[in-house]
Amino acid sequence: MQIALHVPKPQPPRRTDLLAAAARAVVAVCLAPQVATDPQWRAGLEGWYDHLIRKVARRARNKAWDDIQAVPGITVDVRGAQARAFVPSSVAAVPAPVRKLQIQGTELPQDEPGPADPRWPVILIDADLDMSTGKAAAQVGHASMLLAARLTLDEVREWADSGFALAVREIPNAEFVAHLDSPGALPVRDAGFTEVAPDALTVLAVPPTRS
Repeated sequence: MQIALHVPKPQPPRRTDLLAAAARAVVAVCLAPQVATDPQWRAGLEGWYDHLIRKVARRARNKAWDDIQAVPGITVDVRGAQARAFVPSSVAAVPAPVRKLQIQGTELPQDEPGPADPRWPVILIDADLDMSTGKAAAQVGHASMLLAARLTLDEVREWADSGFALAVREIPNAEFVAHLDSPGALPVRDAGFTEVAPDALTVLAVPPTRS
């Protein structure tokens, strides 16, 4: 799956907001109504699920960002930070407007946005891994998919009605490890192709506490 991150030069978005937009866009594509109505959308996802589920994050701005809106996918906006996830395809079949986008160079500084809304899931990132924005975007996308797969049908519907609301927070490794025992926590382990060691635990999806 290709993910485009909108990173305009004059006013770049906050990193955690952009990562939240990416995570939401990924799960929105996977659970879109088009899965039931659009044969190509469904075939793209089914073909992807049957192979190694990888994600590639690319940077877009200006006209390039506008051009990719015509490529099948879903754009999510989180406080002005925008990301678009596309219907998966083989590497050879990635549409030209997306293929032209730069993979490297998507870098934003870590930020401290404060407490997350307890009503919705939070995806925690091990800040000590110092992942690039693009790498982190792929990882939080994995996490949102795992979370959707774990929820009940009613919970998925409620989450979808919210636009798949979630938060992303980057925390020190010691805090990250402590959250492994959180109820329902879903860890993501990376294959180690880029940036991190094989089987590194990169992010953790933590569902909201239900009263």
